[in-house]
Amino acid sequence: MKRKYYLLVSVFLLLGVIGILNGCSSKEATSATDNQVILVGTQNDYPPFAFADENNELTGYDVEVVKEIDKKLDGYTFEFVATPWDSMFLALESNKIQAIADQVAKTPEREEKYLFTDESYFAAETVIVVKAGREDIQTLEDLEGKNVGALAGDSYTLLLEEHNKKVDNDIVLSYSESGNPSEILQDVQNGRIDAYVNDPIMINTVLEKYDLDVEIVGQSLVNDNMGIVFKNEEQGVKLKALIDPILKQLKEDGTLVELSKKWTGGEYIPE
Repeated sequence: MKRKYYLLVSVFLLLGVIGILNGCSSKEATSATDNQVILVGTQNDYPPFAFADENNELTGYDVEVVKEIDKKLDGYTFEFVATPWDSMFLALESNKIQAIADQVAKTPEREEKYLFTDESYFAAETVIVVKAGREDIQTLEDLEGKNVGALAGDSYTLLLEEHNKKVDNDIVLSYSESGNPSEILQDVQNGRIDAYVNDPIMINTVLEKYDLDVEIVGQSLVNDNMGIVFKNEEQGVKLKALIDPILKQLKEDGTLVELSKKWTGGEYIPE
């Protein structure tokens, strides 16, 4: 009888332990599934900032910055959505994505319509690319009357569009249907267009991959600070308030510098 009593006690203790363990694992699973999913739009063809790797997984500097934010922000899970540049802001406005991390420069026009993080996570230059050996293009003014590749709505195109508002001899903008910067650079090489304006880090990354016969000329036209973008509404305001302190921490603890070195070979972090 005593042995049977001990056996029953052991069984109940064992069941209790199993119940506790099941309760813990259930709690962990619930906390994971209870996280609010934030869809982040980014391109899949803009190396080294956002692109699809050999396994068709999105990676790059911007993607890894968001992953670092994800590690530090409780209650949210960030998932990436490969989105063409020409439909990026439309996707944000229609709530197909809730944030953009895609080297979006802070401009007065954009900041009137969208929310940007106060903390910028990258400082980018803007340069002109022409077919190697061409000497007649060095400055923004030299592009007047020339055919220049463009992506609708990006900061580089906006720079050219603003320039056209001030001059009589417009820069002729040839908007890309593919939305792929590497294809525009190929058009520069093949003489279909005269030049392209974009970020030198992206350009050099593409040149390493495709070995195109083009080159960067002149001085940097402008320097831009990049921020994460949200829709200007309640959720966007909340996300911005949560993410800004994390970006500041990533800047102060050297994480952004290390990611910048890893993906670009240099330190391009704004103060």
